[in-house]
Amino acid sequence: HRRGVKVHVWVDETRPWNQGSRLTAWEMLQEGVPHTIIADNLGGHLMQHGMVDMAIVGSDRTTVTGDVANKVGTYLKALAAKDSNVPFYAALPSSTFDWKIRNGLLEIPIEKRDGTEVKYIQGLQDGQIKSVLLTPENSPAVNYAFDVTPARLVTGLITERGICRASEKGILGLYPEKRNLSVK
Repeated sequence: HRRGVKVHVWVDETRPWNQGSRLTAWEMLQEGVPHTIIADNLGGHLMQHGMVDMAIVGSDRTTVTGDVANKVGTYLKALAAKDSNVPFYAALPSSTFDWKIRNGLLEIPIEKRDGTEVKYIQGLQDGQIKSVLLTPENSPAVNYAFDVTPARLVTGLITERGICRASEKGILGLYPEKRNLSVK
């Protein structure tokens, strides 16, 4: 955007805390980046209809083999991207690499948060933050905060050192000094 490349960002709402619709959208506004806030489950539809050129997500933890742990829903977007031939990247600082973990699905613990985060939504009303119940009061809710996207679904990793394949060879190509940390 700063270089004059025309971009449009589809901003997922990112339930249940709505970081996308609250924080990411605010950041896009501050930078003047054209964007549209969408429901979390709309991404696949947009990809199917050729409305997405590339998907870029974050990563809270990345294995040395390229598996990516990120906000829940990332895996489903990666599947939709693969099926729609849309390149799927994870952008991350090198501090998120876990040089000892090889299998993200089996080895990365997934945080389970309080279900009330799913049942209630917070928003601004009359100048005050209010919490509103969205669901039947007695319905239970489960709230896994993250999921793991296998490296086979990730086109590449965007890091401060450059872009690499989501593979051990690709990652260690950018971070050769970490070879001795990588446990096989």
